[in-house]
Amino acid sequence: MHYDIIIIGMGLSGLMAAKTAVEMGKKVLIVGKGVGSLSLFSNTIDVLGSISNKMTLIDILSQWIKDHPKHPYAKVGLREMDQALSSFTSLFPPPYSFQTIGDGNWLIPTGVGTLRPTYLIPSTMVPGSSLKEGNGLIIGFKGFKDFYASWVAQQLKCRGFTLSLRDVFRQEITATALSRLIEKKGFRERMGREIRKHLKAETCVGLPALLGMNDPCSAKKDLEELIGAQVFEIPVLPPSIPGMRMFNRFKIWLIQRGVTFLLGYSVSKAILEKRRCEGIEVLHPPISTSYSSDRYILATGRFIGGGLKANEEKIFEPIFNLPVFQPKSREEWFQKSFLSDSPHPIHQAGILTDPSFRAVDEKGEWILENVWIAGSILSHHHWVDEKSREGIEITTGYMAAKQALKYEARGAGHAV
Repeated sequence: MHYDIIIIGMGLSGLMAAKTAVEMGKKVLIVGKGVGSLSLFSNTIDVLGSISNKMTLIDILSQWIKDHPKHPYAKVGLREMDQALSSFTSLFPPPYSFQTIGDGNWLIPTGVGTLRPTYLIPSTMVPGSSLKEGNGLIIGFKGFKDFYASWVAQQLKCRGFTLSLRDVFRQEITATALSRLIEKKGFRERMGREIRKHLKAETCVGLPALLGMNDPCSAKKDLEELIGAQVFEIPVLPPSIPGMRMFNRFKIWLIQRGVTFLLGYSVSKAILEKRRCEGIEVLHPPISTSYSSDRYILATGRFIGGGLKANEEKIFEPIFNLPVFQPKSREEWFQKSFLSDSPHPIHQAGILTDPSFRAVDEKGEWILENVWIAGSILSHHHWVDEKSREGIEITTGYMAAKQALKYEARGAGHAV
């Protein structure tokens, strides 16, 4: 039950930390009560919304770091950010690969008909980035109420159509159920023939991002041959099928390389002695099991994932009881206007760290010398406005593991 490193949290930051550690030849345990926000929000990889094709990624991030010296990117560094993003993309070889458009952001259609900037997108979404007025047919499904084709098409100045297929016999159908149907070749054939009947002069067809959990590229290719036009996925409301694809790819890859994967388990207690964590207890009622390591990475996310919690007085971190950087009073958590142009202060709350991602107090002193922090639980960022969530998770998960594995434990422990 002893590991070289234990990672708490199965979001993108925890998965990247596990990938980094196992590639360095370490014995890894990753534990999480769920799959994090990957299954909710992640369709693409946002690094920074302000990246444009007029400046290189390095130039923009370099300026961003100068302007935001406490931001997680400033602690990662430009070279390591590039290495982390390359490590992520290496996990997704063609045909289902994540692609960039030069040094800038793609502009891709969304499930509400807007265009949003993002840095890396799966190959199934690439054709949507070149969508022009009148050249796309947007397809929805009767009974699937999380995507309204006519509305999306109207905003994108294209045509929209809602299919009614006999396989969808219920009044409502979920994203997961529809994704499973599209994985069936017979359903795809009927679907493709029906879409072809409604195709006019359009050269591409947009579908909600539901082209199967396991082999979306084959589904895309089959439909293109049947329809006679390019097919692309459009991100929709949670759950995120592309996010589940990401998680499943990480899970299979990590287990194949010997990572111990405890999904559906929550950490009930951290065993602390002085300034060290000596172990964790993992609860699976009615059994509680202890695991130990020389190094721990906390990557439990923010409020949705339970990494941060709040009571009537303050925001707190529940596993290690680490201090949380936050407004002094609850009255200061939010701006006076909900739709204020300025971010709500509560969204920048999080764990303070030193440059190596080790948790510190407000004086900059270590709290636990063998615990590192990664992901959105970190302080001094506002990923919603920045459009930086996946970038923060990938790069800090990668870097926290690198820093943790520099640590040599002896006696009370010391850092090298």
